[in-house]
Amino acid sequence: MGCLLSTPDVAGVTRRRQKNIGEIVVFVPGLRIPMPLDFAQPLGEGLSKSLVERLSALRTRMVVMAGQEAPMTTKPRRTATQHGGSTLADLQQALEDYLPVLLGLVENCNQLKHNLQFCWINQEDDGEETTMSDSWYELLSVLHLMAILSLSQANILLLRNTSADGYKSKILEECKRASVDILLKAAGYLDFAVQHVLPQLPLGLRNNLPLDLTEGVLKALCLQALGQGVEIQLGMAIDSIKATLAVKRRLACEMVKYWHQAQEYIMDLPLANGWGEKHKLFIQWKHVEAKAIAYYLHGLILEEGNTSAEIAAAALQAAEEYLKESRKACESFHMTLPASRNPPLWGASKYLAERIPKDISSKTINWDSQKHEII
Repeated sequence: MGCLLSTPDVAGVTRRRQKNIGEIVVFVPGLRIPMPLDFAQPLGEGLSKSLVERLSALRTRMVVMAGQEAPMTTKPRRTATQHGGSTLADLQQALEDYLPVLLGLVENCNQLKHNLQFCWINQEDDGEETTMSDSWYELLSVLHLMAILSLSQANILLLRNTSADGYKSKILEECKRASVDILLKAAGYLDFAVQHVLPQLPLGLRNNLPLDLTEGVLKALCLQALGQGVEIQLGMAIDSIKATLAVKRRLACEMVKYWHQAQEYIMDLPLANGWGEKHKLFIQWKHVEAKAIAYYLHGLILEEGNTSAEIAAAALQAAEEYLKESRKACESFHMTLPASRNPPLWGASKYLAERIPKDISSKTINWDSQKHEII
C-alpha cells in the first residue's frame, strides 16, 4: 500500500493542470477524488446484503459527484444541475449521507475494516493515487474532502457578484455571516480528523499518507479556516460604529495568532508542486497582512492613551512596513501557478490599504526593525 501510478481521466475526473484559477478570497487546495470500489466481494457475509447495497450506492454516488465537481473547483461559478442546485452542494450532500454509514463501518465492524482497498487520487498531482486497506483512511479522506468543499463554498460566497451592467456589488452581510459559519465547519472537520482519525491509523500507514493528509497540512488548513473566519468578523467590526478599537485589536491579534501557527505547521513541509508552494505563500501573505492591521490598531489605541507619542508612532510605522511586505507577498502568491488574482479590496484589507498611508504621512519617527519588540 502507498502511492501507485494511475491512468489519467479515471471515473470522469479531469486531471489537467489549471493555469489560471481566477479571483481568490479563500485559498482552496485541489480536491482528492475517490475511485470506484466494489463493496460486495471483499465484505462477503460480514454485513447484511441491504447494508452492503446501501454502502455501495452511497459511495458510488459520492464518486460520481466528485468526478463531476473536480473540473469545477477552480472556477468561480457553479453550473446548475437538473435539481436546481450546484454540483458542489450535491457532492456535499452525498458526503454527508455517506459519512454516518462509513462511521458505522469503522466503529462497529473492526473485523471488516481491513477488507477493502480504498483508493483516492490527488487532483493536484498528474499521476498519483494512494490506496490503503484501512477504513480509517477512507474516513480521513472523506473529512478532508468535506473541509475542502466548505472552503470552496466560503470562497464563492465572499466573491463579489457581478450584476448585469458589469458593476461589482457589495458582499451581502448575510453572505459574510454564512461564510464564517462554513469556515468554522471546515475547521471542525479538520480538527476531528487530526484529533480522532489520524491516531487510529497504524504508524506505517500514517508515514505513507499523501502530504495533503499529513498532520501538519491538516492543522495548517484548520488554522487557515479559523484565521479567515476571524478576518471576516474583523471586517464586519470595522464597518460597525458600535465596535470599539479594543474589540477590533483583539480580533486582529487573534487573527495573527492563527496565521502564525498555520505558518509554523506548513512552512517546513516538502510541498514542492505549484499548489503546495501557492498554499505556503497564501499563509505567509495573510500572516503579514494580519500583523499590519494588528500593529495599526494597536498604534491607534496607544495614541488615544497616555503612552509616549514615539511608541505610538513606531507601532503605526511598523504597520506601514508590514503593509508593504504584505503587498509583495500578495503579488508572489498570485503570480505562482496556477495564477490567480485579488477581487476588489473589502473588509480589513480595504481598511488597511486606505487608512495606513493617510495616518503614516504625518509621522516622523524613523522605522527601526527592533522597535516592535518594545511595542
